[in-house]
Amino acid sequence: MGMNGILRTLVCSTVVLSATAAWSIEFHGRSSTQLQWFNNYFDNKKQVEIGQYLSASITKIDDAGKFTIEGYGRMTQDIRNDEGFQGRVYYLYANYRDLFNMVDVRLGRQYVNYSAGSALIDGAKIDVKNIGPVALSVMGGRNITYNLYNESTHAGDYAVGVSAYLYNMKDTDLEISWYHKLVKDDVAQDILGASFKQYLFNQLKLYGNTRYDLASEVFGELLAGVSYFPLDNLIFTAEWYQSYPMFDATSIYSVFAVNRYQEGVIKADYRINKMFSVNAGYTRQDYEEGASDVFEVGVGIRPLDTLRMNLNYDYISGYDGKRNGANVDVEYEALKDLKVAAGFQYNVDKYDALTGEVIGRSYWGGATYQLNKTMSMNARIENNVNSFYKEDWRGRVAFNIDF
Repeated sequence: MGMNGILRTLVCSTVVLSATAAWSIEFHGRSSTQLQWFNNYFDNKKQVEIGQYLSASITKIDDAGKFTIEGYGRMTQDIRNDEGFQGRVYYLYANYRDLFNMVDVRLGRQYVNYSAGSALIDGAKIDVKNIGPVALSVMGGRNITYNLYNESTHAGDYAVGVSAYLYNMKDTDLEISWYHKLVKDDVAQDILGASFKQYLFNQLKLYGNTRYDLASEVFGELLAGVSYFPLDNLIFTAEWYQSYPMFDATSIYSVFAVNRYQEGVIKADYRINKMFSVNAGYTRQDYEEGASDVFEVGVGIRPLDTLRMNLNYDYISGYDGKRNGANVDVEYEALKDLKVAAGFQYNVDKYDALTGEVIGRSYWGGATYQLNKTMSMNARIENNVNSFYKEDWRGRVAFNIDF
């Protein structure tokens, strides 16, 4: 079913239900009218866009409150290059939960995320629960993809998946899933995945994720980590991560040789008191052809309830040269309804093959103003200076209405 069919089905269902229901349907959401300007890196053109973003939910359609409709989309117009209207529907689905106290059903355009893979589909997702400690989920539909300007889905593009996960387990999360993707009716991805999280003794969290590509018979991703929080204001984290790039079997890139990447991370976050917090970390990056060491330190300062500052510094040395950089972020609540923020980032890259340094800088500032309970405005402007651009101005101004 295409989006036109889904739209007709959802709208007609809502009209029929609202005409026959004795209760009051509620309609909530946000309208955001935005003006954006930026450099399009694909064609190196300056763009100025006017956009309308709309998210909405319809609830209390039935007396039990089990049936809801959710939607989010946008419409934009580049007023500088006259490219015409561009529209996208990110999701639009009907959701019915606790059917027979066992089944949740979601129908329409929706984003589905399993440990084995994720997709934006025009289709259905069904969860079966309350059948024991393990719940089941199945999804399938037309796989939606976008190019730079519009939807680029072809006939024969589909995604299906199955997931089994622990249900209502207080300190344990475990999911095992399978994800299968078709491009023009040819198998593009066939992946098994799993995710795990375990809390122990109120001070320890163990977690991990993995994806195994059945087609190429390799582990595309492996993650294992542990977090230890001996105090409410102190967290230690250690992680090991490995990835092996996986391309669709239908892509030309699938025939190219790729390198495995892995990294080990150790970091600590400590909130000293209400005013100060510090963080530090070390990462060892392994690219098979070489390795790099990454050191990071940072401090958060809140001298006033209305003023917050973050300062961070990182240093990288190894396989791809030497880099170091710093950034500063400041947020200030000038008035009860007005917040202003600004930031500065400074990076210095020094490569072994070069004699000089490449310096990159970015400056940004922004503000949010709450006009009343339902209306707000926010703005952000940023300039990037680097080896590619002497000036790269971009910005956004938005007027939001909550209803």
